[in-house]
Amino acid sequence: MAPRRYDLLAIDLDGTLLCPKGAVSAANIEAIYAARRAGMNVTVCTGRGLMECRHLIRRFEQRDPVVVAGGSMLACPVTGRTLHKFPMDGSVVRRLVDLLAAHGHAVLVLKDPHAAGYDYVVVSERGEPALDPVTRWWFRQMQLPVRYVRSLDEDEHPGHTVRVGVCGPKRRTDGVAEMVRRTFAHEAAMQHFHAVVPRDEGDDPEGKTLILEVFAPAVDKWAAIEWLAGREGIAVERIAAIGNDINDVAMLRQAACGVAMANAIPEAKAVADRHTLGNDADGVAHAIGRILSGEW
Repeated sequence: MAPRRYDLLAIDLDGTLLCPKGAVSAANIEAIYAARRAGMNVTVCTGRGLMECRHLIRRFEQRDPVVVAGGSMLACPVTGRTLHKFPMDGSVVRRLVDLLAAHGHAVLVLKDPHAAGYDYVVVSERGEPALDPVTRWWFRQMQLPVRYVRSLDEDEHPGHTVRVGVCGPKRRTDGVAEMVRRTFAHEAAMQHFHAVVPRDEGDDPEGKTLILEVFAPAVDKWAAIEWLAGREGIAVERIAAIGNDINDVAMLRQAACGVAMANAIPEAKAVADRHTLGNDADGVAHAIGRILSGEW
């Protein structure tokens, strides 16, 4: 076997490790085991929280730390403990919530669940009925602990906010996304991309559902990977990453070997060093095979 070029492999979940049906294939699982046997640390890097991905990463017995919530937290998949987080400034959170709520959105305030005891505080005067159908389905599907409040003043854990967001049809999120981009350009990082929707319903009824997520400045998956690599004593030139979407762009650009899926968005493909097969064709397994062979 060729000498190992990389010590850390970061893999996105949705659209990358997961097939279009939301499952992890046997080929991808075996490839992860092969990477571990070769001495690589394998971390999952996802926009999901730990509770939202734990049932998936159990399939391949994930024990290395995972990057969750778009890079705003790192967690231990075994104990559930938060290892590190990038909290948001309280004044920025309040102004964001006010802006989003003023435009009729139920605002999703993500917490460090290990500290707060629950994942989301939802700010809306109408409570759960204010949620868009996709978010309501997601919360129910994932059985997430959620606290509904009428005002941010009821938030008992203001220091543990790592992300503020909304979810809804493109026609409702595009406008507020642009406002957030203009208003908080120097105070926050932002991602705006397609949500995971119920597969058994075909597509979401109101059109393409998008998620708007806002973080502390410079927070993304790569920031979390750098923190983890620093803790483990791994140099940047020994990191490989595989992804497909807008929240993967930073890690694909910065990793020594950034691999874009065939189904990746153009922005991800443009910054990647390599391109693999799609998530419908075990693209992660294909990429890991090339990496372990020394070809990549």
